[in-house]
Amino acid sequence: MTSVLDQSRPLAAPARPRLVVAEPQAPAVRHGSVPRERLVQRLRRATDVSLVALVAPAGYGKTTLLRQWAASDPRPFAWISLTCEHDDPARLTAAIEWALAWLAPTPAGSVLVLDDAHRLQAPAALERLTATIAEQPAGSLIALASRSEPGVRVGRLRAQGALLDLRAEDLAMTRREGAALLREAGTDLPYEAAAGLVQRVEGWPAGLVLAALSLHGEPDPQRAAARFAGDDRFVADFLRDELLDALPAERRAFLTKTSVLERVSGPACDAVLGRTGSGTVLRDLARSDLMLVSLDRTDTSYRYHRLLNQALRAELRRDEPKLEQRLHRRASAWYAGRGDVESAIEHAIQARDAGLAGDLLWRSAAGYATGGRHVALRRWLDRFPPDELAREPTLALTAATLHLAMGDRDRLEHWATVAERAGATDGAALAIMSGAVGRDGVAQMAADAARGRALGADGAWLALSRLLTGVAAHLQGDREGARADLEEGGRRGAIAAPLVQVLCLAQLALLALDADDMEGAALLVSRARAQLDRVGIEECPTACLVFAVSALVRAHRASVEDAQEDRRRATALLAGATDGAPWYAIETHVTLARAALRLGDVAAARGLLDTAARLLRAAPDPGLLKAWIAGVRVQVDAFSAASLSGPASLTTAELRVLRLLPTHLSFREMGEHLHVSGNTIKTHAHAVYRKLDVGCRSEAVGRAQDMGLLDGRP
Repeated sequence: MTSVLDQSRPLAAPARPRLVVAEPQAPAVRHGSVPRERLVQRLRRATDVSLVALVAPAGYGKTTLLRQWAASDPRPFAWISLTCEHDDPARLTAAIEWALAWLAPTPAGSVLVLDDAHRLQAPAALERLTATIAEQPAGSLIALASRSEPGVRVGRLRAQGALLDLRAEDLAMTRREGAALLREAGTDLPYEAAAGLVQRVEGWPAGLVLAALSLHGEPDPQRAAARFAGDDRFVADFLRDELLDALPAERRAFLTKTSVLERVSGPACDAVLGRTGSGTVLRDLARSDLMLVSLDRTDTSYRYHRLLNQALRAELRRDEPKLEQRLHRRASAWYAGRGDVESAIEHAIQARDAGLAGDLLWRSAAGYATGGRHVALRRWLDRFPPDELAREPTLALTAATLHLAMGDRDRLEHWATVAERAGATDGAALAIMSGAVGRDGVAQMAADAARGRALGADGAWLALSRLLTGVAAHLQGDREGARADLEEGGRRGAIAAPLVQVLCLAQLALLALDADDMEGAALLVSRARAQLDRVGIEECPTACLVFAVSALVRAHRASVEDAQEDRRRATALLAGATDGAPWYAIETHVTLARAALRLGDVAAARGLLDTAARLLRAAPDPGLLKAWIAGVRVQVDAFSAASLSGPASLTTAELRVLRLLPTHLSFREMGEHLHVSGNTIKTHAHAVYRKLDVGCRSEAVGRAQDMGLLDGRP
């Protein structure tokens, strides 16, 4: 065992350097520290490396971890807390030799800890340290703890697997460790609230301690924890004292101004600052003790630690608010030039430039609203007060577009009117929006959509125009014209407006069903469903028609369970889309009624038709919609007349058997097809005969065709 020499006590030989040499139990682990067992185990297993490097900014618990390691590892430890004096190669050499002399050779090897290695800057001192690492005998190692990148050469060690490298991301506390630290600091938070705080401070141990201090005495600690950020006074003081005050004024200004960027790179910083050479500055800062997180392995892209970023932004906002807005405008322009629309919009909003933000949002509004990104669009719009939305034409147009995609006709009309009053100049989009509202009937819808095309609609707006004129043609009995427009709308919407594309495909599937092209309808519905899933818009209310058509197609193809599931999804979405265009709501109700009837649910079919009829009364010039309702109602009445209770009580299993009765399959073969026994099929078939009031298979098929449960007779 070795003894402990404290820096406060002079050594016997004046030529010897001041240092601390510790046994495995010293320096003692501080009371209240949280065990870092997962990291200690990694360090204890480090028996085949020459160097352990703990590199992280201040407050990551490097020294505490080394103490815990020394307390649990059977190897002897020597400990040197480096100071600026050790930057003298002679003093460093003497200190290392003196420490190693205290380590008695053991078969398990030994560990020499050099804490605060960032204090070594002189090339000669670093050369001496590199040599010491290379000279370590097998089983022994050097452990460096440093706030910045150590200047020793480690490339060969890394290639040989002789280096254990622990960085800030390794030393960051897990949610469980962080919650334990908060408890030790006397902070009473539920685990989920504590875990959320750990996530916000990115596991930075010092940040958690500072948070605990900030929460002390708060009447509602949980609410205060949710608000804790880098602008907290305790955090700002720590970062200033430990990191920022030591920087030259130019570097600190660089950090403060570039804090407007979520992701910092040389080109982005150059654009924001109006200068060159930022890439070199970032590389230097990344190797210092600053809290930069590298986002790649090429030293080109970084982000500031969240708390540091928040502290710097708070300082910029407090000291130079107008400069902050100018910096955000520059960042917005740079991102827009690179095609990063989301970042450009975000910076425009943070610049509080409603005109710039409106222009950027409007350029992307149709694509976002119809491409599964309506949530992001709504989030951006919610950051503007209503009066600001109303003053800026492009913001009002964007709001109208969002409500168009969500099937909210009243809000669509409101914001379109507001946009016109504010001086909106996009006549093509306004005309197509008017057509989408469809308040004046089918013929006017087609005229408005065509006018929008004549005014130069393109992209998503052109696709929507084709959808509207295609639907109008369909409802006016022009099937060929409808097919041409809908196919064109589907092609143009595939990339520019996926939601428009799937609605075109659903309309085309209805046309195929009307032409008894079951395979074509199934293929079209399959394409529409796949696009919904791919783009992530299956929960958009306006997608309800797609599921309604899918339910009808699957009911025709005897996929009873799938058809029932599609009915449920369409019905759920329909509740959020009933404020859309009249034709859309009526057509969806009629399609669902057809599917319900096909599945033997006469009560649901009748209710859907009643709703469609009520909607029809408020729809001028409905085209064929009135005839469609009447046609399905005839089928419902025929169904009911045949049997008020029998057919309507067909179970899902009986419906599956009914779909197979027109085939030449025997009961045994039907059972193999449905993966049940032939006796089960026979039982279901006789139940069908009884409920349809028939005596044999052929009579059951005929009665089901009369009722619309099977294809065949009108």
